[in-house]
Amino acid sequence: MRIFFEDIRVSTRNRTEVVDVTADVEEVMRRSGIINGICVVHTLHSTTAIIVNEHEPGLRKDIVKKVQQDFPKGAGWLHDRVDDNADAHLASSYIGPTRIFPVRQGRLVRGPWQNIFLLELDGPRTRKIMVEIIGE
Repeated sequence: MRIFFEDIRVSTRNRTEVVDVTADVEEVMRRSGIINGICVVHTLHSTTAIIVNEHEPGLRKDIVKKVQQDFPKGAGWLHDRVDDNADAHLASSYIGPTRIFPVRQGRLVRGPWQNIFLLELDGPRTRKIMVEIIGE
């Protein structure tokens, strides 16, 4: 069994946005040389999340809108007294920092409409995503 890992850096431009990182993750996958196993995609920040969905501009805007509706900024969250970004922390907690993909024949197994996204919740910032591939 082999383990390969590499970090991806992503610069975001907005407070809340959906950034497609599929090509970056697939490039790390290619460099790993691993043929069969699993690929872990994990964001190292408590105000971001990793999501999987279709790369369609309207849907990406809908995701941002839904996150803002469900976790509104300035809604009286207690953490706002400390850091004024409780909405971002709450959204990240519910959505999650990690996604795992099967690896088969040297490629990520994902559906035809499944892209990998960093969901920025407290930007703009430079973020780090860890990609770890385990297998043979």
